[in-house]
Amino acid sequence: MTCPTCETSIEVALRRLPEVRSVRADYRSGRVEVTLERPVDEPVVRAAIEEAGYELAGTGASSAGR
Repeated sequence: MTCPTCETSIEVALRRLPEVRSVRADYRSGRVEVTLERPVDEPVVRAAIEEAGYELAGTGASSAGR
């Protein structure tokens, strides 16, 4: 992510997943915080991000609903 438009693109792509309760992207830090209704497999999240034209660099997933 390099700009606010990138943030929006990723947020929109992830909000399309039914498991996603909320999402907040920050291009300055390169991080995306996702709150889930229920667990989702990383490949599903990765695919949504890649379909939006971006690459998932890594995960800092926690089991606290994120």
